[in-house]
Amino acid sequence: MGRIIAIANQKGGVGKTTTAINLSACLAEAGQRVLAVDFDPQGNETSGLGLEKDEAERTVYDLIVGECDIDECLVSNIQENLDLLPSNVELAGAEIELLEIENKESLLKECLGKIRQNYDFIIIDCPPSLNLLTINALTAADTVLVPIQCEYYALEGLNQVLKTVNLVKKKLNPSLEMEGVVFTMYDARTKLSMEVVESVKNNLNQNIYKTIIPRNVRLAEAPSHGMPINIYDSRSSGAESYRLLAAEVISRGEEL
Repeated sequence: MGRIIAIANQKGGVGKTTTAINLSACLAEAGQRVLAVDFDPQGNETSGLGLEKDEAERTVYDLIVGECDIDECLVSNIQENLDLLPSNVELAGAEIELLEIENKESLLKECLGKIRQNYDFIIIDCPPSLNLLTINALTAADTVLVPIQCEYYALEGLNQVLKTVNLVKKKLNPSLEMEGVVFTMYDARTKLSMEVVESVKNNLNQNIYKTIIPRNVRLAEAPSHGMPINIYDSRSSGAESYRLLAAEVISRGEEL
């Protein structure tokens, strides 16, 4: 039975989609069967994995509004061991269309339930806001992985996510747990990066991944080439970091 991890942070620009793309790709590279779910209307995970988002005939939008079955919008083997449910800007309209639907918070859960057994991991890239799409993702997930940028307002953004996770756990998904926190955009040359890491560790009673994702030019370039970092520049520090994170995620699953 696949483990469903939602990658969420209501604050934009924290490396959320970068983490969704590269964690999915590195889990697949490690031999895990992975489904990446692009649940963000910006569709950046879709294009970052090499699919032209406006050319996808069917997307996750068609799936949750009931216009297609999951196998009609699934893109198989976008990389070895890695499948994709693509997204584009159409998904932004789903919120309004779903308002009248019963059980609107659990539509994604129902869809993923049909194919969950085919995968070791299902990784959902959430939108950078608290809306019905994010609530759907958290209702479908087993755990939530929160990327945090090493900057002053990191704790503020994290506290908002934790409140949302607790609310969804209370009302919709009692088994939802925190997967953990991963630090992104770490710059070893700045005192601030080190202070943020220490501050979060001291103030947070959560699992914090040992792997810290550095600021890395190759990591920033990779999405414009439609490739995850392990393919774009396999020997870069960004690729090595996401491989280490994937190994931690796999071993954490074995402990659960």
